[in-house]
Amino acid sequence: MCYNKCRHIKALSDTERSKTMSEKRRDNKNRILRSGESQRKDGRYAYKYTDTFGKVQFVYAWKLVPTDKTPAGKRDDISLREKEKEIQKDLDDGIDTIGKKMTVCELYAKQNRHRGNVRHNTTKGRERLMKLLEADKLGSCPIDSVKLSDAKEWALRMKEKGISYKTISNDKRSLKAAFYTAIQDDCIRKNPFDFQLNTVIEDDTEPKVPLTGEQEESLLSFMQGDSVYQKYRDEVIILLGTGLRISELCGLTETDLDFENRVINVDHQLLRSAETGYYIEKPKTQSGIRQIPMSEKVYEALGRVLENRKGAKQITVDGYSNFLFLNRDDCPKTGVNYSNMFRGLVKKYNKCHEEALPKVMTPHTLRHTFCTNLANAGMNPKALQYIMGHSNITMTLNYYAHATFASAKAEMERLIAA
Repeated sequence: MCYNKCRHIKALSDTERSKTMSEKRRDNKNRILRSGESQRKDGRYAYKYTDTFGKVQFVYAWKLVPTDKTPAGKRDDISLREKEKEIQKDLDDGIDTIGKKMTVCELYAKQNRHRGNVRHNTTKGRERLMKLLEADKLGSCPIDSVKLSDAKEWALRMKEKGISYKTISNDKRSLKAAFYTAIQDDCIRKNPFDFQLNTVIEDDTEPKVPLTGEQEESLLSFMQGDSVYQKYRDEVIILLGTGLRISELCGLTETDLDFENRVINVDHQLLRSAETGYYIEKPKTQSGIRQIPMSEKVYEALGRVLENRKGAKQITVDGYSNFLFLNRDDCPKTGVNYSNMFRGLVKKYNKCHEEALPKVMTPHTLRHTFCTNLANAGMNPKALQYIMGHSNITMTLNYYAHATFASAKAEMERLIAA
């Protein structure tokens, strides 16, 4: 008796269970909802799914299918079924459906966190770009929504703000790297910043032109006879004869000079910021650590510098002291001091010379001139790369070595004669 009763109860349970399984959930329009779909009391649709990391996620929409109308007062959006289709494609491709919704600012911040051990100038540059992104509509966009045209429009807006082509190019490279990381993390499929910038905005960067031999001689002769700029002549001779970066020149101390072997040891640079004042940094790459031979002119100029700085007070920066080049307060000079000096020098020189100096004339022009002179003289490219402290030979060849008709002709004649 008891056994038959139990069998009857089990049979009823199976029937009810079968009935329940055969019933489909429906929305308020009596449409059958698919697996994972549901409708809330307020009419909003929801879709439940498991992401690539095994976590349960939800997406919502006011429309079930594209032909539905968005309720009055609600933000228009794509339908739930369209979102499901995108999610399924992402899941099939292994895309992180949550990560792809981080904003451009969040992606850039994440990229910077993963590369934290950087120089002071790099940190300041990152802060500047982050402020630009936060102020621009691109910064708040989910990364999966950024298209190629959006990246190009961003470049145009930056140009309209008056930002230089070179700076926009550097910022674009940083954002391209961040989006590439997002691709590697399976957050997106394509990199919207993978385009040539000069196809969108004109590269109006003034070309770097080295001094000719005649201009070098004329400039040094002018400085020799000028009461204001005569005192800077030895520094110009040293820059023209060594190819030092201006921060490397500023960082030179007495102990960096080996007069016996006529060698300059370069292993640091002196910089200054408004926040921290003077500070020492190692070269950007290992290639920056090098020895530069002293020419006769450089040897003599350095000797005069040491003679003229006798009696100067000692200032120590991060363990370094006896800096060679000091301002009127006996404090080490920095790049800003030389940039200001060059502006005045060029202006005064051009006033009394028919042939003006190159339009872009900075301390870096002298480094540029040094490298070009050695390249045109036929110096082995790898040896020149070492002297310049370049980490990549491409930099030496493409950015500094300027062949001229005279140098090309001389090289052809030399090879033919051989």
